[in-house]
Amino acid sequence: MLANDPVTQARIDLTTALRAAARHGLNEGVCNHFSMAVPGREDLFLVNPQGLHWSEITPSDIVMADGDGNIVEGKYPVEPTAFYIHARIHAGNPRAKVVLHTHMPYATALTSIRDGRIEMCTQNAFRYWGRIAYDEMYGGVALSNDEGERMCRAMGDKDILFLRNHGVIVSGPTVAQAYDDLYYLERAAMVQVLAMQTGRELHNIDEAMAEHTARQIAGEAQQAFLHFESLKRMLDRDEAGWSRLTAVEGR
Repeated sequence: MLANDPVTQARIDLTTALRAAARHGLNEGVCNHFSMAVPGREDLFLVNPQGLHWSEITPSDIVMADGDGNIVEGKYPVEPTAFYIHARIHAGNPRAKVVLHTHMPYATALTSIRDGRIEMCTQNAFRYWGRIAYDEMYGGVALSNDEGERMCRAMGDKDILFLRNHGVIVSGPTVAQAYDDLYYLERAAMVQVLAMQTGRELHNIDEAMAEHTARQIAGEAQQAFLHFESLKRMLDRDEAGWSRLTAVEGR
């Protein structure tokens, strides 16, 4: 792998997001998955391998797969649910260059209560005005193309999908932007859940102001890239070898 190759950079970016998510408590065991369409080959996608904790993944561990579930590059298998969810969303929604699926606790808590939604009650929530779809049907573990295609249809033209009784899917044009949305989505959900625990009524703002603030935040898109570069610096400081481009022996 060449360090300046777009595919190698995509592997590094996915590794950054996976390791950052582990630091931020957004992971769950060795489950859940992040993927990205391969630059220049959008019939293929990169995804984290089955069985590795996100905190130990390096760019060389990232697997390349096709839409039929075949491993094109990589020594590890892909978790079946990762294939059925990500392959179908990448194929059915060309805007979704990056697809992040987690069971992060606070957002998932909202999927577990009746009519759970991200409410327009905090500034972090306002960035998601008009961007979230809600899938109200739990279809079991995603172990078929039909379930992945159903999720893709439920997502429609939105960037984010709340899966009832399950978790969330966040998509975006780059890993940096998708991860920034994932991070702040969990922050918004956390503050909302904490506020709900007081038993007091949430103070939602009106739709016009929510939309105005969402546009303001969208106009500061460089913040996502600055955030992502800061995460890489933290990994450089604290986790030697995290970006290695050669396989780790004995694993």
